[in-house]
Amino acid sequence: MSGIIGSRLNVRGSGLVSKLGTDGQVLTSAGAGIQSAFEDVAGGVSWQAVETGSTMTAVAGNGYPIDTSSNACTITLPASASNGDQIVFTDYARNWGTNAITIDSNGLNYQGDDDTFTVEYTTDGQSLNIVYSGSTNGWIPIEDDTVTDAPTKGNSEGIFGYGTTASLTAVSNLVSNAGVVATDVTGVGTARRYLAACEYGGDKGIFGYGQANPTQTAVSNLVSNAGVVATDVTGVGTAREGLAACSYGGDKGIFGYGDTDGDYGHTSVTNLVSNAGVVSTDVTGVGTLRSHLAACEYGEDKGIFGFGYDGEWGSNVSMTNLVSNVGVVATDVTGVGTARCLIAACGYGYDKGIFGYGFDDSSRVSMTNLVSNAGVVATDVTGVGTARAGLAATQYGGDKGIFGYGNDGGSTAVSNLVSNVGVVATDVTGVGTARGYPAGCSFN
Repeated sequence: MSGIIGSRLNVRGSGLVSKLGTDGQVLTSAGAGIQSAFEDVAGGVSWQAVETGSTMTAVAGNGYPIDTSSNACTITLPASASNGDQIVFTDYARNWGTNAITIDSNGLNYQGDDDTFTVEYTTDGQSLNIVYSGSTNGWIPIEDDTVTDAPTKGNSEGIFGYGTTASLTAVSNLVSNAGVVATDVTGVGTARRYLAACEYGGDKGIFGYGQANPTQTAVSNLVSNAGVVATDVTGVGTAREGLAACSYGGDKGIFGYGDTDGDYGHTSVTNLVSNAGVVSTDVTGVGTLRSHLAACEYGEDKGIFGFGYDGEWGSNVSMTNLVSNVGVVATDVTGVGTARCLIAACGYGYDKGIFGYGFDDSSRVSMTNLVSNAGVVATDVTGVGTARAGLAATQYGGDKGIFGYGNDGGSTAVSNLVSNVGVVATDVTGVGTARGYPAGCSFN
């Protein structure tokens, strides 16, 4: 199938199918007022497994969720068809805008054109419902509507905050929906390090706990859905440092584990955060007592704590503990990957997570470990970027992540973006105050 996109292009999107001639004149249109593709075919389409390949051959009577997270997809239609044959395609991961689908009509016409014309669909969240109408017009879309109520999962912006340079700081740096780190925002609240942060309320965040020289604290600071950090909220629960935090249940959060005295007084206690940002009293700990671990979300509404150290320096671990969608922490899962502490983690791809970087008993590392949407941690992925420990991470852009700041032998502000398929990019020159042991979370 050939043809040059732009000289005569079948334009797809926004609920209206329009075919343009070389002069831009609208020749035909269809689709207005049509019911949802799923309503049209609810009783007659056989839905298939999610298709992730770069090519596929469609069969009449089937529906296909097409996931183009990793690659574009060329779809070959049947070589022969009967009037009324119907096929439905839908953008499974809302990624057709990045990796489009291309329709190869395989010798038959498509909306009146032969198969020398290129037909692409390039709108995130689109659903395409086509019916064969006979040899003249061939396959015609009876709907190519988009999902206007795109899911709100995955916040679009992030924030790094607090940490230490030569002294403790409360400075923060916003992360745009394109992963660009902004210059310093004047610090608000108690300057501290070894704190944690997570999302709550679906679109806001919270920094909590940490070491406010020389003692541990339980103070917290809320982050609005515009990224504004609020003044201190009186601490609730066990004061500690080196803890981790993540969201769960779609709109709540959890702080867990840590060091209560700065001298290996490890704990596994947790504190839940309501969807209004209220931190609850201590919940008895589950799993191995440890600190300087990390946590992130997975499966859209669950979380995972992982790695850390459970003794003095040189006693690093890689075990994990899953968090249910009601905030219940499970017992230890045997560790996978290199045991290390002072690690960071964040979500990516809407429903998966990534642990990265840290200190492995002898040196700083840059390796990462992906977390599936079922909470399964994968083996080490070779590190990319500056090896460092005591860094932070957050989501951005809804389905991507970023590691930032940390200690590489001295304080750094370097960052590394994480794609929506979990691939870590090379170093981005640091912006803002270079520092170690900050925290990060997202907001919307």
